[in-house]
Amino acid sequence: MKNKFVHMLIFLITNGIAAEQITIDDVRTLALANSPSLARFQLAVESARLDEKTRIYDNLPSLSLGVSASGQLWGETSIQDSIKTGANFGVSQTLFAGGKSIYLKAINAINTESARQDALAAYFTVLDTADSAYYETLKAAAALETKTAALETAALALSMSELRLGSGMISRGDYLKAMAEQGQAETAWNRALRDLTVSKANLKNSTGLKEIPELAAIDFGVYEDALRILSTLSEDRIAILTDSFSASAKANNPGLLKTNLALQAAERNVGLAKTDYIPSLNASISTGISYSTAGEAAGGGLSAFSSGSVSISGTIPLDYWVIASSVKKKRMAQTQAALTLRDAESALAVEIQTALLDLIGYALSVQSARRADEYARQNYEYTLERYTLSEASVFVLSDAIALAGDSHTQRLTAEYGFLSGLSKLRSLCAFESPDEVINLLLSRKELP
Repeated sequence: MKNKFVHMLIFLITNGIAAEQITIDDVRTLALANSPSLARFQLAVESARLDEKTRIYDNLPSLSLGVSASGQLWGETSIQDSIKTGANFGVSQTLFAGGKSIYLKAINAINTESARQDALAAYFTVLDTADSAYYETLKAAAALETKTAALETAALALSMSELRLGSGMISRGDYLKAMAEQGQAETAWNRALRDLTVSKANLKNSTGLKEIPELAAIDFGVYEDALRILSTLSEDRIAILTDSFSASAKANNPGLLKTNLALQAAERNVGLAKTDYIPSLNASISTGISYSTAGEAAGGGLSAFSSGSVSISGTIPLDYWVIASSVKKKRMAQTQAALTLRDAESALAVEIQTALLDLIGYALSVQSARRADEYARQNYEYTLERYTLSEASVFVLSDAIALAGDSHTQRLTAEYGFLSGLSKLRSLCAFESPDEVINLLLSRKELP
């Protein structure tokens, strides 16, 4: 995955950025490569894997090696000159600990998988952030274009009002209205420019780019089938789709899987606590060799001897009341984990249903908003033509401009809201791409 990020960065530098255009897939890849939180969770996964390996090493025999040296120069009644050296090697092994190692191994494996699910959740959070930043930037750019056109129209209307006021064709009230419209249009343009600047800043923060190239436009044509299907769904088909997405989310959602893992860990902890009732057995073997020399004052001479020992020891627990209390506490934690899992499943089911209904709502809004936007545009063009021919007042033109602007804003909100809805369902179900959401929607076309 890291090599993929590097190759993408090289591609963007040599191709995409040079062409001053990037796609949403480029932005997603850059965001994943630039995310500190994702890198942090990936390190947590590696740390958990190391803990698993350490747990395996703990089950191996414990080895020890020691050396010693000492010298004596005098005693209580005479001068002595002796040196002693030695070395020893020992091996100890737990023969039986009531099954603790089995439970600990399982808990470590669960912790590793839990860390992986955390990393996966961070992965989809980064994707959501990247998608949102990309869509918001495109939406803000389109809104700025709309406000620019409105500002140009307001400026034209004001210049024409000045001429007509001078020739007595309109009243001063109409002229003041044109001035007010021009001021409002300029204010709206400044606000749209600010929104675009903020959106680009968020996109820079997500991708790590210093400058944002031109963003490739979204081809809404690829979503026409899904939009059409979602706009004609019956309640039964909505229920079927809800079940399908819920099943995918239940199997893949990182948050829910982590909650399930927490319940499994709680169950293993109960078993681990019960092992304290069972006696444990340990064995150890040690061997060593020692040398000693005595100086002339002590009579001289060199001696050597070796030693070895084998020991087996057992421990029988007697504080059963303490163990029973610990087991009871672990059972309570298990019950809490089960309740948390049940709440998480219910919350996820509601979230899936809400996300799907939101997606359907946006799909319906896209159809109607497009029609309204087209009608409002035609009305604006017709009214502007009448205004230039002095057949419509500035008040009528103002209404037409406002209607066209509002209708286009509603269309943008619906279209990009639909795309955000796809991203939402993608992350809830842990799909690799929003295309998988589309495929699931289209796969239900023949259902009643």
